[in-house]
Amino acid sequence: MNALVVYESMFGNTAAVGEAVATALREHGVDVTAGSTTRLSSGDAAGVDLVVVGGPTHVHGMSRASSRNQAAGDPGNTYDAPTVEPGLREWIEALPAGDGRLAAAFDTRIDKPVVLTGSAAKGIARRLQRRGYRLLVAPECFLVTTKNRLLDGEIDHATAWGGRLSEAASATTAR
Repeated sequence: MNALVVYESMFGNTAAVGEAVATALREHGVDVTAGSTTRLSSGDAAGVDLVVVGGPTHVHGMSRASSRNQAAGDPGNTYDAPTVEPGLREWIEALPAGDGRLAAAFDTRIDKPVVLTGSAAKGIARRLQRRGYRLLVAPECFLVTTKNRLLDGEIDHATAWGGRLSEAASATTAR
């Protein structure tokens, strides 16, 4: 099985989660390519068995160019590679048709009830489904502080989730 893990990241949190998921998938024997939307094109998903897509939650949903630019220019942002273009909206829109292939969606969001923060993962999942991908599991959220730092334990959470993705994908493809 092979997988593509792609993300956009403003403060480095979503990148850290995406890389932890990719590492967990590799540890379960999956051949994984991982990186940001600035490094991986939508075409890289052609022929991949599992596409895992993640992004930060901005203004209750997926980021837009304006929110990415604002985050990239934030004086408190110390991440050296914030995603400005292309964003996930554009990246997913250019994806080859999923034709029922497997996908998973995740986000990072502030540690408050989802009714207050929203969730980019839900929008990512909907867009993947519209492109013909079949969700392997429900969208997953990873939490950050109001200072844009991952909460303790979230990398372990991402590693465990990556393991569950591998197990679910194996069970699905074994049928």
